Amino acid sequence: MSDATADRTMPLLDHLIELRRRLFYSFIAFILAFFICFYFAGDVFDFLVRPLADVWDDSQDRRLIYTAMHEKFFTDVKIGLFAGAFVAFPMVAAQIWMFMAPGLYRNEKRAFIPFLVVTPILFLMGASFVYYVVLPVAWSFFAGFEQIGSTGNLAIELEPKVNEYLSLVMRLIFAFGISFELPVIISLLARAGLVTPDGLAAKRRYSVVLAFVAAAVLTPPDPVSQLALAVPIILLYEISIVCARIIARRQDARATAYEAGIDPNDPEGGEK
Repeated sequence: MSDATADRTMPLLDHLIELRRRLFYSFIAFILAFFICFYFAGDVFDFLVRPLADVWDDSQDRRLIYTAMHEKFFTDVKIGLFAGAFVAFPMVAAQIWMFMAPGLYRNEKRAFIPFLVVTPILFLMGASFVYYVVLPVAWSFFAGFEQIGSTGNLAIELEPKVNEYLSLVMRLIFAFGISFELPVIISLLARAGLVTPDGLAAKRRYSVVLAFVAAAVLTPPDPVSQLALAVPIILLYEISIVCARIIARRQDARATAYEAGIDPNDPEGGEK
């Protein structure tokens, strides 16, 4: 019996033990990443607040505030958890792969690896889009509502709280990061046969409506941020349709090869 077959026939208890081991390694990696990121929480926060600092570049007396004694500490804890999840993801993904790989056939491994590699790349692209494109525009929009004091009028100045600023930035990063995973999610559904390219194309108008609804829920209530999320979702949906068509063509080619008595997994094209 081959190793792969032996792994697939492993008793349930052995699978649970292996799962516990992989979860333990993932947990240790996350805890170590958390403490490292917590130590550098100030530097991480300075990086996250840089778009706002650039908006205030012409002012020297600007500041962020916290009004509770414990607020800054728990803000640093959130930063440690937030950044630690990013740092530990490669280790966690490796543990997921090592747990699943022994039970997969060769063609299933070849199909799964691209999704495992592309997922963090797309999330990072979404996070980068927020940081370098959305945040500068959104912060300029909100800062524009400040009011200069004059006779009979009080000055209105923006002084964000550190926990509220971090929560908003984290929500935007996660919203855009998850939204950029749309091609991966739809491609997996297409491989599983749960969606078809024609069905996705037929529901295009509904996807546009859902994109704007999601943007309205996940982003601040300003048109710039909402458009910045809705438009990429619509474009990613179109890319997902293309990916689904490619997957459908490959599945049809594999089915045709099997009907002809040819094993598509054989590099020499030999008969089954």
